[in-house]
Amino acid sequence: MVRRSCILPLLMLPALIGCGKATAPVAPPLDQAAMAAVVENPGVDRDVLARSVDALFTDPAAAETRAVVVMLGGRIVAERYAAGYHENTRFVSWSMAKSITGVMIGLLVSDGRLRLNQPAPVAAWQRPGDPRGEITLRQLLQMRSGLRHVENGDPIYTSDEVRMLFLDGRGDMARYAENQPLEVEPGAKWKYSTATSVILADLAARALAPDGDAETRRRAVSEYLRTRLFEPVGMKSMLPEFDASGTLIGGSLIHGRARDWAKFGEFLRNEGAVAGAQIIPRAWIEFMTAPSPRQPEYGAQIWLNRKPSGNEPAALFPDQGPASLFACVGHLGQYVLVSPKQKLVVVRLGKTQEPQMPAVVHHLAEIVAQFPAS
Repeated sequence: MVRRSCILPLLMLPALIGCGKATAPVAPPLDQAAMAAVVENPGVDRDVLARSVDALFTDPAAAETRAVVVMLGGRIVAERYAAGYHENTRFVSWSMAKSITGVMIGLLVSDGRLRLNQPAPVAAWQRPGDPRGEITLRQLLQMRSGLRHVENGDPIYTSDEVRMLFLDGRGDMARYAENQPLEVEPGAKWKYSTATSVILADLAARALAPDGDAETRRRAVSEYLRTRLFEPVGMKSMLPEFDASGTLIGGSLIHGRARDWAKFGEFLRNEGAVAGAQIIPRAWIEFMTAPSPRQPEYGAQIWLNRKPSGNEPAALFPDQGPASLFACVGHLGQYVLVSPKQKLVVVRLGKTQEPQMPAVVHHLAEIVAQFPAS
């Protein structure tokens, strides 16, 4: 017969073993607004997605997010706005406008009004012996024109971007951009340049309204964008800005609702098609999303999820997301992420200073990682 004193320790053994195990911390419940931002069946774990979206709004390191839209297979599965913003708010593009400018140039190329591999028809470059006359449209689109440009000066008012947009160049931005001398041979060096996108916008105006005055140029480009891109894609809120000379501020200032920015991403994801109708040749979107010869993380007026060639940090998250992912990226944390293999578009709009940008990118990468490749 076994003594009771021996049995009691054996009975207590499971409890003692359990006491030694560390229990995983339980995440606090999300508030009603965070859960309401995600549809019932988003295609992934709803709670996890809601927490990832919530982090963009609540993480102090990522401040300040104003709007997020997640679209899967053309369906909005998450949408949230900060206080003071809503689905009808127009948000400024900043440099996301460059991608719209790139599509506009593609439409003009497909119309036969511009030629990709020929010298860009900039009047100021056509004088005999001017080496800028060799700059092609392709090189402008891929940010390798060779023109001198300072995007981020120190102090800030010394940068060409600021001078062109807000100081001595603001009345005729294209003239300011096109008057810059060559720094290196055309095609030899990649240099990110808002001025380059303004040159492209000027070429569009010249193609649509040759010798037109400022108002004629503005109307011609506005109508072309509306009828050839914005209305077919359903981006009805888009509001482009123009300078005093009638040039689209094609590198910085196009305004639109978060949902319409998501529609633009969906248009790009579908290689330029909407509901089966090809709005722009598929080959043009393939060109835009192919690496520039001088910078693997940049295509033609759009960013790619690749490691950069230099020592600068990556614009996106090449160590985490698919290499096929690409994005429209704007100052202060504007993003339209497009992942064709995941059938995914993620829009984040807000106002975040550069030191805080890694936190924003981290949270965006977490959202993307939840969706499997189709």
